[in-house]
Amino acid sequence: MSIDQGDWDDGARASASTLLARAAAAVRHVDRRLAEAIDDFFLADDSRLDDRTRAALAATLTAMVAVVEHDLRQRAATHLSGADPALIRRIESGAPVLDRLVGSGLLRDLDLMRELIARTRQDLLVDLLPALPPDEIGSASLLARLAGSADAWVADAALAMMAAESRRRGLIDSNRLERTELPAELHHRLVWWVAAAIREQLGPSVADRMIVEAALRALADHDEGDRLESAAMRLAATIDPQPAELATVLRHALGDRRVALVIALLGHALGIDYATMRQIVLDGGAQLWLALRGAGLDRATVARIGLSLCEADPRHDVEAFADQLEAIAAVTPDEARGALAPLRLHPDFRAAMAELEKRR
Repeated sequence: MSIDQGDWDDGARASASTLLARAAAAVRHVDRRLAEAIDDFFLADDSRLDDRTRAALAATLTAMVAVVEHDLRQRAATHLSGADPALIRRIESGAPVLDRLVGSGLLRDLDLMRELIARTRQDLLVDLLPALPPDEIGSASLLARLAGSADAWVADAALAMMAAESRRRGLIDSNRLERTELPAELHHRLVWWVAAAIREQLGPSVADRMIVEAALRALADHDEGDRLESAAMRLAATIDPQPAELATVLRHALGDRRVALVIALLGHALGIDYATMRQIVLDGGAQLWLALRGAGLDRATVARIGLSLCEADPRHDVEAFADQLEAIAAVTPDEARGALAPLRLHPDFRAAMAELEKRR
């Protein structure tokens, strides 16, 4: 049988072109993987996500995209009830868009990943913190006591936080989310990314308008006030502990492993927004010690909180903290608040100033 080039048919030529394209793509893939491996090798240990955080982050991102995608597909299919049944089936049962979004690089968005990594670390910290014995904090949890308060505002805020915690816990226990619980701006981005990926699968069709309508309705139904972080800030503002009470409330919240409430209480006391205070608590170190002193906490309370956080996070050095304790206690609350003053500015203002500084 002849294998001269003249015997090749158009189908074989097309297959050859496809093979060449795949080989070129494979080369690019190998180069990209090598570049990523090199970056990972030179990454500092304190910048590398541990395996548990990485797995939890992947589960959160997967569940988040899945809940948005399911919602959009169902809304669009419902509004197309009189359209071509085959198109409706394609909308309802299309391939998951997660891989497309990951491959596109859209999910590498700095703001989105900053929020998800911080939220994941916060959620994992709940299980890592040592629980205080009941004789130190009382038999009932702090939230349970607040939910039974005679003050209706306090009771309602506590119940709202308990409900938000339950929803967040559902993700950790089952890898499923009822909603994204993202800040509004990030939720907005994710909804449109998912909508665009669904539309890409379908191509131009009569479904375009329904996908847009589904996205708009999903955005209208989103309430960032339902987030655990928002509920914690509302509760902290509602109970509004006075300086003399703050140490006790923080000790009980920490003993209950209510990390979100600990962050919210410190943020409320210092006038610092939740996201900034969360990063301070998760990172530990000098800013956290200043925050604790700035909130007027005494040496014993600073020691309790610092040791608990150091024990829960292996990245923190317990001995180094113990060595600094006397120096931390020597900082006056006024000095600490003065050092933290820039963090009380609006985060967008701080970001704008940082961008301007880069352009000197």
